Amino acid sequence: MTQDPTQDPLVTFDGVAKRFGSYTAVQKMDLQIHQGEFLAIMGSSGCGKTTTLRMLAGLEAPSEGVIRLSGKPINDLPSWSRDTPMVWQSLALFPFLSVIENVEFALKMRGMGRAERRARAEQWLDRMGIAEFADRNISQLSGGQRQRVALARSLVVEPQILLLDEPLSALDAALKVRMQSVLKTLQRETGITFVYVTHSQSEAFSMADRVVIMSRGKIEQIGTPQEIYRAPRTSFVADFLGSSNIFPGQLTRDGQGQPIIATPSGDFALPAGNTLGIAGQSASLTVLDTRMQIHLQPPGDARNSVAARMIGEEFVGATATIYFETEDGREIRVQKAHEDLADLSLAIGKPFHLSWSPADGHLVSE
Repeated sequence: MTQDPTQDPLVTFDGVAKRFGSYTAVQKMDLQIHQGEFLAIMGSSGCGKTTTLRMLAGLEAPSEGVIRLSGKPINDLPSWSRDTPMVWQSLALFPFLSVIENVEFALKMRGMGRAERRARAEQWLDRMGIAEFADRNISQLSGGQRQRVALARSLVVEPQILLLDEPLSALDAALKVRMQSVLKTLQRETGITFVYVTHSQSEAFSMADRVVIMSRGKIEQIGTPQEIYRAPRTSFVADFLGSSNIFPGQLTRDGQGQPIIATPSGDFALPAGNTLGIAGQSASLTVLDTRMQIHLQPPGDARNSVAARMIGEEFVGATATIYFETEDGREIRVQKAHEDLADLSLAIGKPFHLSWSPADGHLVSE
């Protein structure tokens, strides 16, 4: 989705914080969510992502700050008046109602006539590919079918915004991938704003227009999946994503006055224009695992390099991830296509040299 900078945001968190007694679940937060975007909020357990979603849904009241929907404060608006339906991790379907009765329920609560709500529910069941199950009991459905019923029940009211709290967590891996495609297609076709909470990087990065990464109740970084993947802002983000090798150290200069970072694994040249601060400042150099090269001998060109021994390997489809350990005990991972490894005679315990171009490094703050 291309955002219009002249358009007012659909949702605004203005200095919003949430405390439970002495525990701060969400630190003071400023966040804008735009009309028609797919926003994913991700982080480990306890980071504040679900509390943020619950405050938007009206299930928790902010301890301070203001939440606005379409420019209007909604702090004191009850959940049933917000037009912010939620798809729960547990789905929360009614076992005593049939599939179509579950989908009709919200329309019935809004006073819509039986014929009209039945017609709209049938349309959404057809759109979700489960019209044939309309009269079945919820207990007779598979996990994926129940997921589609929960989505239909929330979308049948045609809201401005849909909240989703880890809705795919109970599904098997293959079904998760199919449902990710369903969700992204639905969001694009309807233009409804989706706010999706997850701990899964693959879910967030495959579906979202923007991703919010949270830690200990605060936002660490907001950006497109590509921006966050290629340029993590902090060591936490780089470590959380797990796709970068991280070399913590201090900024300094070499004998020729060129900026470098001195780390326990070695002194490394920095990417051009990315010096971050002054000499003596603590920082970390990150390098994506896909940008690392493996050599049998020290590379002869002007690359950053480090000696390491192989300690493990993992094969997934067409790619392999090879794990190494440096002399100072740092683990490094390298991801390559199988054909790129054919001439290396990989073996556990074997010594290698790993290298990368300075241009492929990215400097982050601690």
